[in-house]
Amino acid sequence: MQIFEQFTDLTPVNIVINVLDVLLVWYVIYKILTLIKGTKAVQLLKGIFVIIIARIVTDFLGLQTLGWMLQQVIEFGFLAIIIIFQPEIRRGLEQIGRGKLFQRSTSQEEEEETRLIEALKKSVSYMAKRRIGALISIEKETGLNEYIETGISLNADITSELLINIFIPNTPLHDGAVIMQKDKVTAAACYLPLSESPFISKELGTRHRAALGLSEVTDAITIVVSEETGAISIALNGNLHRNLSLEEFGTLLRRMWFGVAQEPNAASKLTWRGKKNG
Repeated sequence: MQIFEQFTDLTPVNIVINVLDVLLVWYVIYKILTLIKGTKAVQLLKGIFVIIIARIVTDFLGLQTLGWMLQQVIEFGFLAIIIIFQPEIRRGLEQIGRGKLFQRSTSQEEEEETRLIEALKKSVSYMAKRRIGALISIEKETGLNEYIETGISLNADITSELLINIFIPNTPLHDGAVIMQKDKVTAAACYLPLSESPFISKELGTRHRAALGLSEVTDAITIVVSEETGAISIALNGNLHRNLSLEEFGTLLRRMWFGVAQEPNAASKLTWRGKKNG
């Protein structure tokens, strides 16, 4: 009842201040977690949480000796944290000095999107010039685990060098499709379903049929580089955009993948639909 009375005594201004205080604390914690994401500090932070939870359990169970030892670890842990997290603390202070710590994450997302598009453009350009066949599928809303299981697991960061090496002829992973999830190359040498449409142009090979087949049963984006001609194509929702220039490829891929508005008339004349003969 006393706690309830304390809440009822708060004025609207105090309520707003308290809510703002909590939101700011959560935001700071979120930014700190974002800062240490992908570093060894994440595992160390988990270890700290385990120690704190163990200390609470020792009080509950009355384990005095173990509780005393854990208490010493916690009390002297502040100095250890400074030493262990020195690289992350330094990076955080540098970002504060540059005013980047509390910037909106939108700019970071845009930078990551640009990095992914450029990595794909660079790899596709390299393979198209040398007529190296490639088949790359990008997962969107519909899961592709059924097809990922047919290939070899990689779970690697997306880079142009990795994609190029995968599709170099006569290497173990070159035959089949690469499947990407978010910013990872999840698997290579995957099998995709072939389209059974009778309207597909006779000049299209197995890679194009596989790209169309996957686009007919999922919302995945599939990139094809022709081994015979070096032509670049993208399949989505049963449509095949063929003979794209590198700039058209980048524009169309960004629009399909991240929903960025398409430039006027970009690649619009290059669409092949499954219900028409190409």
